[in-house]
Amino acid sequence: MSARLRLSNVRKVYGEGSPDAYLAFDSISLDVAPSEFVAVVGPSGCGKSTLLRIAAGLAPASAGEVELDGRSVSGPPPGVVYLFQQYAKSLFPWRTVIDNVMFPLEAAPRSERRSLRERCSEYLKQVGLAGFENKYPWQLSGGMQQRVAIARALAAEPRVLLLDEPFSAVDALTRMELQSLVLDLWRENRFTAVLVTHDVEEAVFLADRVAVLSHRPTTLSEVIEVGLPRPRDHIATREDKRFLELRHHLMEALLGRLAPVAA
Repeated sequence: MSARLRLSNVRKVYGEGSPDAYLAFDSISLDVAPSEFVAVVGPSGCGKSTLLRIAAGLAPASAGEVELDGRSVSGPPPGVVYLFQQYAKSLFPWRTVIDNVMFPLEAAPRSERRSLRERCSEYLKQVGLAGFENKYPWQLSGGMQQRVAIARALAAEPRVLLLDEPFSAVDALTRMELQSLVLDLWRENRFTAVLVTHDVEEAVFLADRVAVLSHRPTTLSEVIEVGLPRPRDHIATREDKRFLELRHHLMEALLGRLAPVAA
């Protein structure tokens, strides 16, 4: 199967050409298939979020290429949606919840607005926010605000959803609820998903494959098939022997004490 998203020998140098230039990462190549869920983990400061921004066309690479469905990415392409870590800053506080979700659709003809608004209400229902359409973001909890951001991402009907540590700012229980929500939405809508996270348990729980970045200067050290059955459950899946083996291996990798992992 051809790749939906392809990174080929991507390299990033900060301050290129200056005496203070340094290599952030080098020669990173990764193919992500249509409807696949891939997680990217690595040590703090290794460039995970920068790599994701390059994949989204939000930042330039120093070398290498990014392709979406075989076409080179030189700026934000249609069909790619980026879900930010700082959900509060990604929502417009002066707009209601429904108007925030409507934002990606504002270029649509005025004659379609009513049906689009009804569609956005359905997305809010999917993320558990039916009845909150006329609230403002500042009237909601952090987890509810991130649900609004997820609904807005769905409204754009993404082919690729890029998630930049989207659950790191919420409490542990809300984090698990949002993880399950994203998995349900991914299964229903079949978009391609790439998640950057520092949480190895989150990576194993959500993904089909986990890409492991090394310490700086960063390279792609390995890509691991998760191989856990779906649907996944926060208790049963986390008690699975394979889950525990992968968690152990990824922790060893991030701590620089890499041990073999079963195929």
